[in-house]
Amino acid sequence: MLGRRSLYWRMVLLVAGFCLCMIAVTDYAAQRVDSYLAHLPESTLRELRGYAADAASALDQGVDALNAWRDQHAELSPEILVVVDAALQALPGQPLSDEQRNMLTFLRSYTAPMSMRGGGRQVIYVPMQGRDESLVLRLPESLTPWAVRPLLNALVLYLMPALLSLLFCALLYMLLISPLERLRRQANAMRANPLETLLPAELAGRRDELGELGRSLDYLTRRLRDSIGQQRQLLRDVSHELRTPLSRLRVAAESDLSQRELRERLEHEVDRMQELLDGTLEVAWLDSQPGQLQLEAVDLNALWEVLREDALFESGWAPERISAELPDDCRVQGHLNGLSQALENVLRNAIRHSPDNGLVQMRAQREGANWLLCLADQGPGVEEAQLEQIFRPFSRLNSARPGDGGFGLGLAIAERQIRLQGGRIWARNGHPGLQLWFSLRAV
Repeated sequence: MLGRRSLYWRMVLLVAGFCLCMIAVTDYAAQRVDSYLAHLPESTLRELRGYAADAASALDQGVDALNAWRDQHAELSPEILVVVDAALQALPGQPLSDEQRNMLTFLRSYTAPMSMRGGGRQVIYVPMQGRDESLVLRLPESLTPWAVRPLLNALVLYLMPALLSLLFCALLYMLLISPLERLRRQANAMRANPLETLLPAELAGRRDELGELGRSLDYLTRRLRDSIGQQRQLLRDVSHELRTPLSRLRVAAESDLSQRELRERLEHEVDRMQELLDGTLEVAWLDSQPGQLQLEAVDLNALWEVLREDALFESGWAPERISAELPDDCRVQGHLNGLSQALENVLRNAIRHSPDNGLVQMRAQREGANWLLCLADQGPGVEEAQLEQIFRPFSRLNSARPGDGGFGLGLAIAERQIRLQGGRIWARNGHPGLQLWFSLRAV
């Protein structure tokens, strides 16, 4: 379906406006040309008045002198050349044919607009100054105003449409080609620089197809930039984390440890590196996942019991130290394995950073179409400025939270798992302790 802001309607308006403008301008220019050419120029009017004055001088000398003047100037107007009275009737003594008498019924003033009829040579009358008589003649070919008409027609019918076409092409370029050129430059920038070029503001504000294309390309640019930045940071962090176990292995190999101690050290460091690589690959895979995971209804009470039992076994905690307040109808839309991994990582993180005899509690509350889950521990929490940083890979805040620290991948994996399920996770300080909040769509 074509939207109200679709580029199609702009094209329709542009093309229709161009056609209507072409018709209107051409018609107006043609009328102006005809009006301009229809009136005899002042130089022609003076020449015609000069002929009338000569005929008046001849008439003053008598009819014979007038007829002699007519014969002398017969080439001026071979069709008719006669002097008429105020009633536009030929004066006596001037021989006229029937055709010439018929011409006297179609006279027009020499100052009136001329017509293209009859080749543009009208039968006109020129008043004699100070007298009632007028000189009647057919406008001579040399005095017709139509000589420049072909040139003016060429200007109106060819040059004017050409100029309007240039204007139309300029508007079309501004509407289509110029935005596409900006998008092309942005696309080229994706391979020529570190993806810093973003969509121009004037193009981002468009609500047509080009604006949508630009925003899609801008989103792709941002995603690529963020993805490349995350990959680079991940490689730097993995490289840094691998140096420590490798250094310890080198020291162990050069030391005088017994075979059993050397084997234990080797197994410990290999397990650590395996854990590091598994977590890193998990983060990289989650970052590369497009869209959302396939979701299903998940009963959080049942899931929590499984996770709590595993956590108690691993930590050796007493059962009363891990509790939950979850309503019986607490069911969310989620990916079972992904949600289980996210909650397990958060629970392990809370246990790892809890003080001696600390408690970990899970609670839930309904908020509109979502369930808000909160897992709280009783540790010292973290600084407010670092509440978002803890979800980044390899973020470890050992100075603020006690425990062995891990690699800082657990919360990063949890954040990505929740995000891929259409949810959100964030952290707050509970005074004491740290609260990790989840927002998931309710069933």
